[in-house]
Amino acid sequence: MHELFQTELTVSELTSLIKRTLEEGFYGLKVTGEISNFRPSSTGHWFFTLKDTNSQISAVMFKGSTWKVDFTPCEGDKVTVTGNLDVYGARGTYQIKCESMEKAGQGEILALLEARKQRYASKGYFDASLKKPIPRQPQRVGVVTSATGAALQDILNVLNRRAPSLDVLVLPAVVQGESSAISIANRIMQANSLLLCDVLIVGRGGGSLEDLLPFSEEVVLEAMHQSEIPIISAVGHEIDWALSDYVADLRAPTPSAAAELVSQGYLDLRQNLKTLKAELKKAMEYRLTLATHQLGKLEARQIHTIIDNREYLLANASQNLINAGQQKIREFQARYQSAVRELQALSPLAILARGYATVQSESGTLIKSKDQATIGEVVRLTFIDGQRIAKIKE
Repeated sequence: MHELFQTELTVSELTSLIKRTLEEGFYGLKVTGEISNFRPSSTGHWFFTLKDTNSQISAVMFKGSTWKVDFTPCEGDKVTVTGNLDVYGARGTYQIKCESMEKAGQGEILALLEARKQRYASKGYFDASLKKPIPRQPQRVGVVTSATGAALQDILNVLNRRAPSLDVLVLPAVVQGESSAISIANRIMQANSLLLCDVLIVGRGGGSLEDLLPFSEEVVLEAMHQSEIPIISAVGHEIDWALSDYVADLRAPTPSAAAELVSQGYLDLRQNLKTLKAELKKAMEYRLTLATHQLGKLEARQIHTIIDNREYLLANASQNLINAGQQKIREFQARYQSAVRELQALSPLAILARGYATVQSESGTLIKSKDQATIGEVVRLTFIDGQRIAKIKE
């Protein structure tokens, strides 16, 4: 060994030495841990991470061994594997190459989620009678997700293709990490308190079971349950799930599928218009053919008489149409002005302009009662022309 320290080694030589040492010294291992980031390949191999509270190790089980496992591993499964250490020299990494696998009991995360699921089911949060219908043709869709994630781009691409006239409001939220659940819940409550949209899509792209945990946190479930705005839960890929799927008014297998659901009414409308256009064209062509055939049977004098009569009728009808159109425009203008006045009267800005202000906590929660404001708490006051920070003294 002393001679080894005096020898100059290449990276390949050092890696080969490590590979030989580990693979010859660590074989026939039996390791228990929780499966995370499970990725079955199209060739039949399984790639995943085996972890416990403090550590994790990459693992692989090749097709020649997977057939011996009598269950399909899932995120959070606690398993015991046997195998050998394997060093991948090209990347300088090591993993455990599994020869067998058996269940060691349900993972802690799944056990926690199952207990929470049962508790909220008993409270009636999943009842079908509480599900609000999703609007067929919403005027505005709110999206609660990461502003930089691929899920948002998928949603925007689908909506732009299927319903380009649909208004989309992005409510950016943190979707992973300690503060993510609070961030998601606050955005849901904000959309409701300000009536920002007609339907909400709440979700993110795929990830491990731990990555999706914020959508199963109690604060998110409570915000969804209290929402007056219909919510579509769109968390992860089709095989992923979160407790938000059960509380939401509708579950979509992916964010793209959620966008398809909210835009289906517009797509159906466009298809109906296409059908009507084709039918109208067909009817016009039929009438034109029939008229051409009948015209061929008439004499020139008869044709001129018919044309004169029709021109007279057309002139009268044209003037009647103009008069009716102008009357309709006047009616719509009156209704529009009335609606503008009503909206201005109901506008929060109009209320603020009369000398009122809104009070919010530092986290953005609207304070509606003195009981919600504690002595010493710092609050944000919003006026018509800006904001001020205040501290409650008494």
